[in-house]
Amino acid sequence: MEIAKPYLLFLGDAPDALAAKTAAGVVDWRRDWCVGQLRLPGCKADVGLPETDVAEAVARGAKTFVIGVVNAGGVLPDHWLDQIVLALESGLDVASGLHGRLADTPRIAEAAKANGRLLHDVRHARETFATGKGSKRPGLRLLTVGTDCSVGKKYAALALEAEMRARRLDADFRATGQTGVLIAGRGVAVDAVVADFISGAAEWLTPAADPAHWDVVEGQGSLFHPSFAGVTLGLLHGSQPDAFVVCHEPTRTTMRGVATPLPTIGQVIEATVASGRLTNPAIRCVGIAVNTSALDEAAARVELDRTAAAHGLPASDPVRFGVGPIVDRLVAEFS
Repeated sequence: MEIAKPYLLFLGDAPDALAAKTAAGVVDWRRDWCVGQLRLPGCKADVGLPETDVAEAVARGAKTFVIGVVNAGGVLPDHWLDQIVLALESGLDVASGLHGRLADTPRIAEAAKANGRLLHDVRHARETFATGKGSKRPGLRLLTVGTDCSVGKKYAALALEAEMRARRLDADFRATGQTGVLIAGRGVAVDAVVADFISGAAEWLTPAADPAHWDVVEGQGSLFHPSFAGVTLGLLHGSQPDAFVVCHEPTRTTMRGVATPLPTIGQVIEATVASGRLTNPAIRCVGIAVNTSALDEAAARVELDRTAAAHGLPASDPVRFGVGPIVDRLVAEFS
């Protein structure tokens, strides 16, 4: 899907900052795409944008009303509908990362049809994907993989894209989750794709390209997570990465939401190479992105030094210290 920019970010009555993590992700990486935030009374989240309403946002050039909130069950509360319908009547498209489809709410569907506006359910692809074929195609691809889910694969991929572009490399972030799609303006949420077509969706997302072009693919889940390994494997086979970066959170002992012990970074590298060779025999690890948010700066630097020495690879926190050393390794490996 292609989502028109700029955005008006709707925070609704989010009870805390975490509930507005979709909006926060967009602001962190694409602030220049955002004209403002719209909050309802009682909202406890704030992503630091100018306060605005629909009419003012339209006057500022907004094209899409983005629901930047997540909630239990992923459903649209009835008290949000007036603002969503007003946005459609004012000439804005609407994009949502919730599980529930916008068009399943009659008032929204009717307003979109009456005003000729688009509804973007970013968790639900409109494309029809083929099954993956595994055929070699030109272009270069980098995939972020994880020791667990929710360890920073999206932020690592975005930081890598930014650093690569700063060095004048031809690189594009390829979104595979709902927040990533809003950050990129296009993409496919692979966790909502029927299992047989995940690798085909990843092939569609990373098509044949110029031999020097890099697709930087947002990873999902973990090969070791009992809930999400299927999505991870399909994305690995379909994206056919030449290089991968392992993302890790060093204070965890079990995987998120389950009692399964966390794998080691070495186990993830070994499993990713073994599985990835099915569609790219030359796959290799070029670095480790460590989420040190739970550590103070001194402890973070010790952890990064220890990790780099243990694996013979550059290790950095993409948010705290950038990904320069990882891109140095990438350039050296593929120049």
